[in-house]
Amino acid sequence: MRDYGKIAPRFWIGDTGKQLRGCTQAQVVAIYLMSSPHANMIGLYYLPKSFITHETGLTIEGASKGLRRCIEAQFCAYNEDSEMVWVFEMARFQIAEQLKVDDKRCKGIQNEYDGLPENPFLPTFFDKYAGRFHLSSRRQGVEEKRRGFEGASKVHRSQEQEQEQEKRYMVRAAPEAKPDDCHFDAFWQSYPRKVAKDGARKAWAKIRPDEPTVAAIFSALEWQRESEGWRKNGGQFVPHPSTWLNNRRWEDERPANGPDEEPDPYRDFRKVVPCHNPNCPEPPDMRAHWEGDVCPGSEQHA
Repeated sequence: MRDYGKIAPRFWIGDTGKQLRGCTQAQVVAIYLMSSPHANMIGLYYLPKSFITHETGLTIEGASKGLRRCIEAQFCAYNEDSEMVWVFEMARFQIAEQLKVDDKRCKGIQNEYDGLPENPFLPTFFDKYAGRFHLSSRRQGVEEKRRGFEGASKVHRSQEQEQEQEKRYMVRAAPEAKPDDCHFDAFWQSYPRKVAKDGARKAWAKIRPDEPTVAAIFSALEWQRESEGWRKNGGQFVPHPSTWLNNRRWEDERPANGPDEEPDPYRDFRKVVPCHNPNCPEPPDMRAHWEGDVCPGSEQHA
């Protein structure tokens, strides 16, 4: 993660800033893209839309609308398949207009570029910045690789061999983006009780949450982390992450207090009951769970 990102005051009065006026979502998304904790110095990076919703507080609809407006203003481009965003002029503003050939940052930029996941922006980025930053190695985009692969297959292989090779190519290419892994890593960082990570990962894989579900998970964590039930006794009764996922606790209803009511911090929580399962991963003097939850040590309470 970068320590800081540059945002020039003239952004608000420049051509892009003017085009984004009247759309608060677009202004939030534009500033977020330049200062995102997931961004790099070259402005080409992996960014699922669920990250935008979680970290800006926008709804999925609001984030999508803001991103679309930024694209229309030619501020950035976004590829749905790879979930990569490219802020076109970010490298120029974050690094420099141009570097000297012996500037050590040139190598750092090339290394950053080389380490990116496969995405369709790779060749265009190189063509735009190779002269400014003295880049030496150009990567092919997804479409270029596909066309090159198909051409080679037609020349050297029969139709059956071509299909088999394409199948192997797809198997290699598919893991590049790994959106499920990135979503789980973001969940793990957000969850306050970091225990039994392997079990939590398996629970996540079992659910296979789509984008709306990922957004709902992060939204629920925002208010549950601040609830009295999770904060009391140093977080003693925060469920294991695998338990939270298996019981779909992101679907819990957030307590709604009327304007004349005193907030009741316990109304959204169930009773804590002791756990008698000998395989419970909790220390013996702390074996307790929310009533109805499955103990992470077995399929059901003993």
